[in-house]
Amino acid sequence: MNQPQPVAIRDRVSEQEWEMRVNLAAAYRCAAHLRMTDLIYTHISARVPGDQPHFLLNAFGLMWDEVKASNLVKVDYDGEIIDDPTGLGINRAGFVIHSAIHRARPRVHCVVHTHTAAGVGVSAQAQGLLPISQHAMRLTGNVSYHDYEGVALDLDEQKRLVSDMGECMTMILRNHGLLSCGDTVRQAFDYMYYLERACQAQIAALAGGSTLVMPSPEIAQKVAQQFERPGYQEKKGEWRALLRMLDKTDPSYKT
Repeated sequence: MNQPQPVAIRDRVSEQEWEMRVNLAAAYRCAAHLRMTDLIYTHISARVPGDQPHFLLNAFGLMWDEVKASNLVKVDYDGEIIDDPTGLGINRAGFVIHSAIHRARPRVHCVVHTHTAAGVGVSAQAQGLLPISQHAMRLTGNVSYHDYEGVALDLDEQKRLVSDMGECMTMILRNHGLLSCGDTVRQAFDYMYYLERACQAQIAALAGGSTLVMPSPEIAQKVAQQFERPGYQEKKGEWRALLRMLDKTDPSYKT
């Protein structure tokens, strides 16, 4: 007797969810291309469109360049797996961090968390992120800090994580790494790119040993306002360019 074939992920989710899955998978592939990975650890999550409190996360065990739309895991805010095509499950620490932000900030649709060398390096510097590059100044007033409490396995840490983040779109997790969020996958990725590059510039500048040129707070604020001016974000073409790069090199993220 023939056994019924399982229904493909694309055929059992809405068009809106599939579109979110494709964008999230693209973010993983772009981050891998830009060397923002830490083996199978760290995560990028996206809220599933609709009324259910579900979000998508990478399967625990896949490298970021293996992530595609159909192998993302759907989980609820309490950690219950709704759909896991791989059977690999999810990383507990990833769930604790990402579910906290998604639950507390309904407008946030994507959260990015990394452990890059530059990000961890700046997270261990007492002064935090310095406004010594245009990349850093773009984030003026939009970076928060959370003190290290150990590997993020304790649900009790969630309330402090959320409180420390406030309404900022980026966060430096002390002695740990970086975090960004956004109303869209594109926006969250954009914030992480700028934060990562700012950290790289800071590590390089401090390693040089020379006296740093420190722009005034007024200039730093001006730069942030220039990047957030009305209409600017909508015209930015980086995300479309990144998608074109993926489509030329390996379009399997869309499958």
